[in-house]
Amino acid sequence: MKFLIVGLGNIGAEYVGTRHNIGFDIADELVEGLEGSFEHGRLAYHAEVSHKGKKLHVIKPTTYMNLSGKAVNYWMKELKIAPENVLVLVDDLALPLGKLRMKLKGSSAGHNGLKSIEEVCGGQDYARLRFGIGDDFPKGRQAEFVLGQFDKNEKKELPVLVNRAVSMIKSFATIGAAQTMTLFNK
Repeated sequence: MKFLIVGLGNIGAEYVGTRHNIGFDIADELVEGLEGSFEHGRLAYHAEVSHKGKKLHVIKPTTYMNLSGKAVNYWMKELKIAPENVLVLVDDLALPLGKLRMKLKGSSAGHNGLKSIEEVCGGQDYARLRFGIGDDFPKGRQAEFVLGQFDKNEKKELPVLVNRAVSMIKSFATIGAAQTMTLFNK
């Protein structure tokens, strides 16, 4: 059985370590932990790794956040992966920092990466792992906040939180979304 794990983010040095790129950071940690590496592929960096007999195709779209759907659609078709075996890793302003929530489907909640996937792939029937980045920003400064770096205290917490996200991805691939949500969505 194979899965498509999609880390959302933006390419380019100016985006490394930003809140909006937490999907890329989680994807990097997953692939590195399973002793894989990314290669430049069509519309995305792609890695193929295995976990407990499951093939995980991990992508980091090179289309920038707002066009992520193009990459997801291409790789789903190229690898013949059904929507129920897709997991999107995404930052979420509506959750406090470090709160992780897996959902089987749902709206984009205003997230441009999810909106693009919804539009291009034709629906909301794919799992997503939402990584809370908090909402501690002045009114009208949302873009600045999500494209900003985590502060010093937040950075201290990130390794543990990213490892928990990786555990959730592995769980998704081995026992499924429903049981993973029961175990981790607390």
